[in-house]
Amino acid sequence: MFTYTINENGLTVEELLRTKWRLGKKIVHELRMAKAVTISDEPILWKEPLDKGTKIQFAFDVPASNYEPTTECNVVIRYEDEHCLIVSKPKGMATHPNSPDDKNTCMNHVMRHILNNGGHYAEHVHRLDQGTNGLLLVAKHPIAKSIFDRMIEEKTIIRTYAAEVQGNIRTDSGTIREAIGKDRHHNTRRVVSPTGQHAVTHYEVVNRYKGTCVVHVVLETGRTHQIRVHMAHLGHPIVGDTMYGARETSSGDYALHAIQLAFEHPFLNESVVVKDQ
Repeated sequence: MFTYTINENGLTVEELLRTKWRLGKKIVHELRMAKAVTISDEPILWKEPLDKGTKIQFAFDVPASNYEPTTECNVVIRYEDEHCLIVSKPKGMATHPNSPDDKNTCMNHVMRHILNNGGHYAEHVHRLDQGTNGLLLVAKHPIAKSIFDRMIEEKTIIRTYAAEVQGNIRTDSGTIREAIGKDRHHNTRRVVSPTGQHAVTHYEVVNRYKGTCVVHVVLETGRTHQIRVHMAHLGHPIVGDTMYGARETSSGDYALHAIQLAFEHPFLNESVVVKDQ
């Protein structure tokens, strides 16, 4: 299914899976039982040190994702390899279905692309609010999903957003460390709350205009509506975000764009930086 090149002398398959990729016990056990790791189609000893440059093959049964494909894929693919793809999600489109009737979400379009190219597995690693456009990372097999999920948790996938906010923030940069919880009086709204989940947002002002400014935001955590809640908490809600106290715009939209994803690729052993135009 895919080939991995050992990039250091003496690394064993066991160390690659358990220490470097830190896969869970269940998936490691399944790979061992399936004899999923080979060299030139020959079985491999999992505790045998391998030379740098050795190519090992992974072949295992991949379950089918259950997103119903659209007739055509109408989202832009910004990056793709055999392990993942990065798609540009349009504003107004949900990341994934929330009910059986949701058949025009980003993941429905991604599934059409996957099927057109001979695959059958696609799972999003993070999500974007429906009103947010920009880059979304999608795993193309379960090992990639497991590793990318951990990288999101450990903050080694750097997600950068651009937001235009009301007013002019006094400081040129800063960090917001305020826990976020559900609003008891509103089904979908979130609020800063001492009993909420830990949330950290870093921001930098990149442009200042009359009455607004543009900030680049890096998420350290990924709470629902995190950027929207934190910027409103500063007193500078995102332009057009009426849910969090901003004035309504003529378009009825708010200005939040996931502009960049950057990470060290766990399978290719190289830096990946993808930007959205």
